[in-house]
Amino acid sequence: MSEHQPLPGTSLELESRMSRRLVAVDGFAEPLEILREDGPLLAVSKPAGLPTQGVPKHVPSLESLVRGYIRQAFAKPGNVYLGIPHRLDRPVSGVVVFARNSKAAARLAEQFRERTVTKIYRAIVEGVPVEDGGQLGHWLRKIPDHAAGEVCDPHVNGAKESRLRWRKLATNGTKSLVEVQLETGRMHQIRLQMAAIGHPIVGDSTYSSLASGGRANLEGPAPDRILLHAARLSLKHPIRYDDITIEAPQPGDWPLL
Repeated sequence: MSEHQPLPGTSLELESRMSRRLVAVDGFAEPLEILREDGPLLAVSKPAGLPTQGVPKHVPSLESLVRGYIRQAFAKPGNVYLGIPHRLDRPVSGVVVFARNSKAAARLAEQFRERTVTKIYRAIVEGVPVEDGGQLGHWLRKIPDHAAGEVCDPHVNGAKESRLRWRKLATNGTKSLVEVQLETGRMHQIRLQMAAIGHPIVGDSTYSSLASGGRANLEGPAPDRILLHAARLSLKHPIRYDDITIEAPQPGDWPLL
């Protein structure tokens, strides 16, 4: 053991594991950014362009990267348990939490299901909103046979009420930085609702046409990266039940406004 490495079980070792750090994982080109490692809870920062899960084994994903880290860090050969209580869309960056045992996974999943988790996002949008902030309410639904959604009337089959709060943080006259707090969790909710009020997220080719009254672009390729970032999650620790907040720094290559 290196003389600079904290001894296992000491307060220094605990502080090290709970602090933000980059970890190289065998077999992966990019390191894993760990935001907090606290008992069975593991929070990481997902880069834009990397799917959370649900892809073939040969395709890199956040799930496979985290499994590789656990296998490496805890000397666990073969398959390892990994609970995934929520996800971020491929083009979105930010905080994702995982669970290293089934009890923690169930307790975290319940919090997301009951909407007791506070989710704060940041986004750079096109244009300058007239208001400094407010609440948005729309009815959204998934477009059948497509990985996209749309704003619709309440009576349409599959329509779900969708709410969020937002505030403008900065602008350069052509683009604006906004902070968003989700009150519901619908498919592509922030992307759809911001586009519906005329301020689509920068890089979002799927929904940019909504700003001018058009429909979602279902023909072109899905964007690999948009300027939407899951900046902060507040929830209860799945074992101790104390309130914790996990933050992922805004990507360093976002433009300054």
